[in-house]
Amino acid sequence: MDPKSLIGKIDEKSCLDFLSMMVRHKSHSQTEGERELARVMAREMEAIGVQAELQPFDDGQRFNAIGRLKGTGGGKSLLFNGHLDTNPVTEGWTVDPWGGLVDDKFIYGIGVSNMKAGDAAYFCAVKTLLDTGVRLKGDVILTYVVGELQGGVGTLAAIRNGVKADYFINSEPSDLAAVTMHAAALSFVIELTGDTRHLSKREQSVDAIAAACDLIPRINAMTFSDARSDVHRSINRGHVGVVHGALGRELEEWRPPQVSDFVRIRGSARYAPGQTQEGVLADLAAELTELEKRFPGLKAKLVPEMIEGRPLMPPFEVSATSRIVTSINAAYEAVRGEKQPTGAITPTRFYGTDAGHLYHELGMEGIVCGPGGRYNTMPDERVDIVDYLDMIRVYMLAILDICEVA
Repeated sequence: MDPKSLIGKIDEKSCLDFLSMMVRHKSHSQTEGERELARVMAREMEAIGVQAELQPFDDGQRFNAIGRLKGTGGGKSLLFNGHLDTNPVTEGWTVDPWGGLVDDKFIYGIGVSNMKAGDAAYFCAVKTLLDTGVRLKGDVILTYVVGELQGGVGTLAAIRNGVKADYFINSEPSDLAAVTMHAAALSFVIELTGDTRHLSKREQSVDAIAAACDLIPRINAMTFSDARSDVHRSINRGHVGVVHGALGRELEEWRPPQVSDFVRIRGSARYAPGQTQEGVLADLAAELTELEKRFPGLKAKLVPEMIEGRPLMPPFEVSATSRIVTSINAAYEAVRGEKQPTGAITPTRFYGTDAGHLYHELGMEGIVCGPGGRYNTMPDERVDIVDYLDMIRVYMLAILDICEVA
């Protein structure tokens, strides 16, 4: 069957119903709901003829759902990667976040963009191919992992249990753009210690809050050393997300006439392949040395924030000439009749994704490309229906190209 006629075979209602079903599962990270949705995905894969297993990790407390559609041999293998765990529901929703509502333009729900639409898209792509009788030479591996929100522990567990392929597609929300590079994510803590006085003698003090106000915009404007190119440098970013200043390390707030002598800052840095955590920390430390010069008597301390059990998300990149990139580009153009946005795309280039683990641990060539993004992680989170359905079609064509028809 001609590939273009195949992509016309998708059952749009069935695909939307499947995604709605996924949304209705309350799969907050590190909850029983996360485990239950993994069980559901394993059952759904078995039901369409994909070999599936629940792969335990973390002493059996958590598990991934892993599926394999075996090919006849002779083709390349393709792995799809997506996470089932979601953020909690925030204030401001006007629709039921667990309802899986579909209207004439969008499908709504917590986690629908990040990233159940991507998860459902590759399931529906494989199901449609099977329903139309297509047999493939290469294997298709479907990974539904948990723990992405804890630094990708689920994907790391899958890798260490032998999951791999020739190429991968990570389905994080990119609004269907082909993301060929994204940053590593490093969290840090900065402590500023000044010298307090009553406001009547403010001139004799070292004001930690004033120093923090000087420092924060400098961190937010930083790029880091040893970028391989301007493109690599373009995914550098420093950001301060938490600042708390008051009196003493306990941050006593009941005495505002006193000059603050202690500030704790928490932030994050994004850096490119080829740059290192050590280099980023050295650049931040140099910025603190200059701060101490501008505020004589100030003491500044920097430490990376390592949360137990949460790995750092490494950076990811792939050549624009890789077969997986050219395959997804060709599939997108066949579906939409236009060139696919490709490269270090904003805002996805500042994400941390499990693509970094697949790239770093296995050296796999892959791409980040998924539905959703523009309405990501916000009240009334939603995905354009046309984007979701087109992503299924793009994935189908990429499977046919990479794995080849038997």
